Amino acid sequence: MPNPDAGRVTSLYVHVPFCAQKCVYCAFYSEASSGELVNRYTAALVRELELVHHDLRPQTVFFGGGTPSLLNLRQWESVLRAMEKLNLLGADEFTVECNPATVSTDKAKLFRDFGINRISMGVQSLDASLLDRLGRIHSREMVFKSFDTLRRAGFENINLDLMFAIPSQTMEIWRATLNEAMAMQSEHLSSYEVIYEDDTPLYEQLKAGEFSVDEDLACEMYEELIARALNGGFHQYEIANFARHSGPSAPNSESQPLIQPLIPSHACKHNVNYWRGGSYHGLGPSATGYVRGVRTKNWSNTQLYCDQLEKGRRAIESSEELTPLRRAGEIAAFGLRMNAGWPFEAFQRTTGFDLRKEWASEMDQLAERGWAAKAADRFHLTHQGLRFADAAAELFLR
Repeated sequence: MPNPDAGRVTSLYVHVPFCAQKCVYCAFYSEASSGELVNRYTAALVRELELVHHDLRPQTVFFGGGTPSLLNLRQWESVLRAMEKLNLLGADEFTVECNPATVSTDKAKLFRDFGINRISMGVQSLDASLLDRLGRIHSREMVFKSFDTLRRAGFENINLDLMFAIPSQTMEIWRATLNEAMAMQSEHLSSYEVIYEDDTPLYEQLKAGEFSVDEDLACEMYEELIARALNGGFHQYEIANFARHSGPSAPNSESQPLIQPLIPSHACKHNVNYWRGGSYHGLGPSATGYVRGVRTKNWSNTQLYCDQLEKGRRAIESSEELTPLRRAGEIAAFGLRMNAGWPFEAFQRTTGFDLRKEWASEMDQLAERGWAAKAADRFHLTHQGLRFADAAAELFLR
């Protein structure tokens, strides 16, 4: 008997574009929330879910933003009830990004009742002056309170999001933040170096000479992060991502048997799907999707997004069909962000191309630089190479 779910897309990303206020470093599409527009957005999102649900059987769901937890209980309930009706609940991993200022007992309970089982909390810093510097709306006290609220609601998979190399952040401040973050005993830790993107207030401040960038300090902070995370029981599985592992270990490499798992059990499955070149539907303003060789991007305009869906059509601004070789190059580049790199057989199954043939000279070039290592079964970046992963990845693009 044929499987009705065969061929359906198993990952779903939903972009919630609203924030209480825009952070100075943020280049994602987001805007200050207003009650009426949020109501229009949730109704439009339900329509978009109705248009794609026939092609979805989610094993991972990720609500990102913006600040998804900014939606009120009624708005969240309308979205989750629609997902229930469309048979889109029950994912192995269902993540919602939350700001510590917008977590309540009632919201946490609602999330649990509908099968949301992973929270990614945008902490960024535990230093009061740096939170103010970044334009965050939460206090350090709210972080601890929200974390406790989520634990009491039964969440056993929580990610803490941190930033380093923030202007005026010292190594002492960074160590103090890491100490407190480790003490919270979350299952996952993401930590990113501040990026200065065009059209952000932080970039304008840098251009105006209000502060300078200390690359050496940023490198030291990254090394400190890795050392503290590994010492705290986390496994690094991607440049900026660390997770705990329960269950048997897998060989890390031929020379380091059973040191740590290649992909720990609490790794973010949704993100691993991106890095491994999997398909996903992207819903909401500005969201991108990749389904059957076609990349789509929704309009980065919430009003226009709502307008299109109120007329009964997807709010897609652009779609592009990638050639198999170009897509394989992108998949190679993304996969190298992970400590495990690319097992040759897995890459060939995913893309139809052999990494050892199509990219032999690039792999040799990186190995000669000390940025990568080639084993019998896989190719991966070294500790040094991960620090320069973006430059390494560019070599694989076609």
